[in-house]
Amino acid sequence: MVNIQWYPGHMEKARRDMAEHLKAVDMIIELRDARIPLSSRNPILDEMGAQKPRLIILSKKDLADETATREFEDYLKGDNRLAIAMDLSRDKNIRKRVIEAAAVLTKEKRDRMIRRGIRPRAMRAMTAGIPNCGKSTLINRIAGKNSAKTEDRPGVTRALSWIKADPTLELLDTPGVLWPKFDDQRTGSLLAATGAINENILDLKDVAMDTIHVIRELYPSVLEKEYDTGMDIRTDVMLDRIAEKRHLLKENGENDRDRAASVFLHELRRGKLGKMTLERIPDEEEQESL
Repeated sequence: MVNIQWYPGHMEKARRDMAEHLKAVDMIIELRDARIPLSSRNPILDEMGAQKPRLIILSKKDLADETATREFEDYLKGDNRLAIAMDLSRDKNIRKRVIEAAAVLTKEKRDRMIRRGIRPRAMRAMTAGIPNCGKSTLINRIAGKNSAKTEDRPGVTRALSWIKADPTLELLDTPGVLWPKFDDQRTGSLLAATGAINENILDLKDVAMDTIHVIRELYPSVLEKEYDTGMDIRTDVMLDRIAEKRHLLKENGENDRDRAASVFLHELRRGKLGKMTLERIPDEEEQESL
């Protein structure tokens, strides 16, 4: 597994700002990538907002394995916590679904206000998650187009800002934040493979090799069919086969493994290889260690 660490200075500032603003919010809307629901969970949120109601949105469900996504929706639900999978670009009624879920999660607090004779104010939700998971797209679907800047790369949102989504809900837009050290290097590889880490600091060949290994574990025939390789081919030879299949050659006629790695990762991210979820729900023993 490749050793990946990416924690720019603006992320540490964002983490401090988020910790300060958490005191003023009623709940957290956490976005995770449906293709990696465990690796895209940010432990910083668990440390800072453990007592806050949480709506977990599994974004990019259109790229994920539908059966695995349904299983993760059930697995991630719990006390004071809901989980919903969404295609943030195409799903209908996203605004309605989020506002209704937020109302369920904050009902106890609003009821307390009413009992004390206080007119309930708009509930405040912090939207948070890893880079490039769709926070700004979600806010635009809820609050109105172009309320938040969006681009298909990590690190676009750099500052915290409040956005009035609805008379009953205010959203705090936050930058995508990773954490200083990945305890499991597979986590780093999966985050890199799905686009949460800036490609410019990565050795894409290593990331591609790690991801190929994971895919061959979970979806044994996908790569063999897409790139016309044998089932028994070694993982370290796959980049050569991809280069041959996609006609990626250097000037001297050798396979261009760097370009092959880049093409493979971009095809994975666009869904060309099919709908895949690169993690599975841990067994009971593994869950105890989470």
